[in-house]
Amino acid sequence: MKKLIEKWHSKLDMPKHDFVWHSQDTADEIQELNEAEGLICKWSELSDVVYTCTRANWSGHKDIKFPYSKFKFFIGTLYMIPKYTLRWNFFRTLGRKIDKNLKITEVRNPKKIKKLENIAIQYNLDPKNFTDEAQKLMKRWFFLK
Repeated sequence: MKKLIEKWHSKLDMPKHDFVWHSQDTADEIQELNEAEGLICKWSELSDVVYTCTRANWSGHKDIKFPYSKFKFFIGTLYMIPKYTLRWNFFRTLGRKIDKNLKITEVRNPKKIKKLENIAIQYNLDPKNFTDEAQKLMKRWFFLK
């Protein structure tokens, strides 16, 4: 499964950061998991912990370990791959809708307007237009709701 996850991260091609960034990202996601309530919310947050740990490993930081059991890793992975792949595909589609040559590589939650505005700024796009187009597209991407 490790090789599959590494290939998947290579496909997503998210930026690699330094050890401190990945450590903080992992700690933040563990905190969100600890605060989560309800089965689906906890499962989603567990998938975020799996994602941050495996992304850190893919980025070369093998010292960042998944802090829970192999069973929880497996369960989190079952949710992680479709969740993040769907988001990645959403942003790729959104980028092509705005400009056929625009390659947006993101996996952040598109339901959060502030995150959309930050992505727009990162790609030198008009935040208002970007969020408007994202919200129109989300109406057809019912799995993101």
